[in-house]
Amino acid sequence: MSVSSTEEMPAEPVQPRLIPHGVLIPFMLVTALFFLWGVPNNLNDVLIRQFMKSFALSRFQAGLVQSAFYMGYFLLATPAALLMRRFGYKSGFIVGLLLFGIGAFLFWPAAIIGRYPYFLAALFVIASGLAFLETASNPFVAQMGDPQSAARRLNFAQAFNPLGSITGALMGTVFIFSGIELSGSQVAAMQATNTYTAYLRAETMRVVAPYMVLGAITIVWAVLIALTRFPVVAGEHQPEGESHGRFRDLLGYPTFLFAIFAQFMYVGAQVGTWSYFIQYVQDSTHQHEKIAGYLLTGTLAAFGVGRFGSSAIMRYVRPHRLMALYSVINIVLVGVGVLLPGWVGLWAIFFTSLFMSVMFPTIFALGIEGLGKNTKIGGSLIVMSIVGGAVLTPLMGWISQTTHRISLAYSVPLISYCVILVYSLMWRRMQAAETSNQH
Repeated sequence: MSVSSTEEMPAEPVQPRLIPHGVLIPFMLVTALFFLWGVPNNLNDVLIRQFMKSFALSRFQAGLVQSAFYMGYFLLATPAALLMRRFGYKSGFIVGLLLFGIGAFLFWPAAIIGRYPYFLAALFVIASGLAFLETASNPFVAQMGDPQSAARRLNFAQAFNPLGSITGALMGTVFIFSGIELSGSQVAAMQATNTYTAYLRAETMRVVAPYMVLGAITIVWAVLIALTRFPVVAGEHQPEGESHGRFRDLLGYPTFLFAIFAQFMYVGAQVGTWSYFIQYVQDSTHQHEKIAGYLLTGTLAAFGVGRFGSSAIMRYVRPHRLMALYSVINIVLVGVGVLLPGWVGLWAIFFTSLFMSVMFPTIFALGIEGLGKNTKIGGSLIVMSIVGGAVLTPLMGWISQTTHRISLAYSVPLISYCVILVYSLMWRRMQAAETSNQH
């Protein structure tokens, strides 16, 4: 009996499903969290400019917005991991959303009191909630399907983060920026007529409404997650004891340790780039704050395009290779932004968002690959490295303030992309060495 030629052909390898059967609703609820935490992340970029105006702050002082925010990530990521190690990822989602909502509601009393430190405290509470959400969401999404599709799945989920970033920047530009920018003579005239304090208070109160809406949405989302049945992912429930993993075990994973440093530098580059983008636009091209705000929204849109695009490209290009290519492109673009401030430099910095988009989820996915029982605590340490935003953003403010050139501050992201390039090029070699040592 003859056999047809089609039966003799070897079967083509089956691409692993991006989203496994039966987990679509939990995946959608968690993916929405990537959108939600993108909103306050980029409202911060507007707050920096707004607080410089309403509290008469220097660039360095205004940069403390990001320090307070990312210190919340740094201090709460490990407690989040310990909570989820005992109670699972779902507990992390619920606690994170509740903290997020409480911090947003604290903007109202902070505005009534009218003191800058109270806003910093509210931002710290919001970021504490986001530390729980990111510590839970990233490894949950990465582990809820085939390991071969983890980086692509995480890039897809992370692609909704820039949509939240765009929403945050647009909300801030439309509802927080008043469009009123006073000259020195106008300030003096208002002080002479005792109207300047009322103006500052009105500018401060403009931040309240967006955060009240945001707080209400997060509380509703916490209820939805609490009522939804979640799947058990790899390592979700394990016996008590060492099976949960130990921090000292992680010292044996060079790729993971390098990922922490690479993520520290990446987040510093991302946060710093966007935090001072409005100032870069105004200093280099002398545009109005509203125009600068819309340009910020545009660069965040480019970030979103990059996230969705890179998720598709990763079907054909290995994640670490794509990240290496994007790192080289951003080194060139930021170099142009540093050396040629003006419209040329502005557009160069603008398009860095398109290519930085692949970096956070890829560094995260590559960093936790192969950690096994140590994934939760390993993921929490990578989330802690988000403190790079708290360290490098004020550093950029200090460079700008001391040199009187905002363009020179962008040398910090330039160095960051060099570090990420080295990580991308070395990752495969380090991973191979780890595998041979384990066997």
